[in-house]
Amino acid sequence: MHALSYLDLAAAAWFLVAWFGFSLIVDISPLRTRTLSAVMDEYRRSWMIAMSKREVRIMDTSIMTGLQQGTAFFASTALLAIGGGFALLEATDRIVQITGDLSIPVESSRALWEIKVLGLMLIFAYSFFKFGWAYRLFNYASIVMGAVPEKGNAGENEIRQMAVQAGDLNVLAGRHFNRGQRALFFAIGFLGWFAGPFVFAVTTLAVLLVLLRRQFVSRARVAVLSGQYPSLSPLSKSGE
Repeated sequence: MHALSYLDLAAAAWFLVAWFGFSLIVDISPLRTRTLSAVMDEYRRSWMIAMSKREVRIMDTSIMTGLQQGTAFFASTALLAIGGGFALLEATDRIVQITGDLSIPVESSRALWEIKVLGLMLIFAYSFFKFGWAYRLFNYASIVMGAVPEKGNAGENEIRQMAVQAGDLNVLAGRHFNRGQRALFFAIGFLGWFAGPFVFAVTTLAVLLVLLRRQFVSRARVAVLSGQYPSLSPLSKSGE
């Protein structure tokens, strides 16, 4: 740990506080019900209920396929980024030499560079596991969705119960996908560390502010709440 200065340690600690603090706010705290993700969770459940009442479900399967393909794309991207990290580790000596020749003062040693690259690779590995599990959950949701009986082939309660199960799996898949994407966003902030601890702290703050804005005051959130969707009335009353 001698390669890390006190400023590096402080910036890294701030990064972890920002990431886990944001996760605490949007996933666990009472404010989680006011987020854009929470609103979309309700739409996911309502979608499955609406799907159960349709005789033709081609549109629903197409949407689910799109969600799976998007998740697979991000999983592949994370995996490629991990491979890029190994390439950076192999070129450590050359990169340290280049940074030493820059007119901009950038403190970098072999050990410090390797710590930064390994940290970035860990973030990408975490996001890959999240995207991989989200993809699997979307598969499960598709299977349960396909098992929802058509109207007339089963009782209304049975159809609704299976639709609720498909909706719950869809919501769970969406949450893991969001966490994987969150890791990629914070990886952008982590890149600031390569320019120094001060830049690292600033880029982390910038990512945090962007994510908070998107969850609580973005136009997307206003748009999904503007329709006064029936199942979202409790959220609307809370000030969204």
